[in-house]
Amino acid sequence: MLNTSTSIVLAIAGSAAGLALAGLVQTSARVRDPLAIALALGFTAAAIAGYSALAARFQRTPRDPIPALLAAGESDRVEFKSTARINLHTGDKDPRIELVIAKTVAAFLNAEGGTLLIGVDDDGRVLGLADDLATLKTPDADRYELWLRDLLTTTLGLAATAPIAVDFATMTAEAGPQAGGPATLCRVQVTASPRPVYLLPTRNAPREFWVRTGNSSRQLAVDQAAYYIMHRWPLGVGASMAAQIRAAVRFSAAE
Repeated sequence: MLNTSTSIVLAIAGSAAGLALAGLVQTSARVRDPLAIALALGFTAAAIAGYSALAARFQRTPRDPIPALLAAGESDRVEFKSTARINLHTGDKDPRIELVIAKTVAAFLNAEGGTLLIGVDDDGRVLGLADDLATLKTPDADRYELWLRDLLTTTLGLAATAPIAVDFATMTAEAGPQAGGPATLCRVQVTASPRPVYLLPTRNAPREFWVRTGNSSRQLAVDQAAYYIMHRWPLGVGASMAAQIRAAVRFSAAE
């Protein structure tokens, strides 16, 4: 998503180009003429759309090979989770485990993005998704992705999670019940969000703000979150001026 200052610059450039073309096509054209207005709007829309497409292309997070991710271990951009639904200590489906997945994704969104591998223990050993898949009516990758996306949409919102990429890979299990045999891993590729993303743990609970710090996900208190957001997503020129004007008006009214 473009910030305000970038949008303003593109709008000015697009309008100028459109008006210049209108002047070439019709030497007597004025700014208020329908042709000039149409060309200015058309060039503005084209400039914004073209810049957005170009930015999206170059901002895509590259996908490192899974073996390389496993060998490098957890970091500020990589997290391993043994399961996304099953508590390995109790053997039961556990909503707290699901919430940990959502917190990790939220932390990546609010930082620089990253990769979450599900079906891998903390030491980078492949376990597979057999336990998680067994909780589904149809135990396959498609149904697993549908469940995972539903979880993320419910806790983080559709707009924040729509760009997230989910894919699967088959490797040899190094531990767990599938040891020695083929095991399926789930990779969740998260790009940095253009705006703050808040986690909704349960329907009536207050929203939480999570961020990636080193190789862990941390929840920030309200004052810490406000400070982080102010520096991570600074207001654009237009938005900043508008905020200052509103503050001045409120201050004047209070006096």
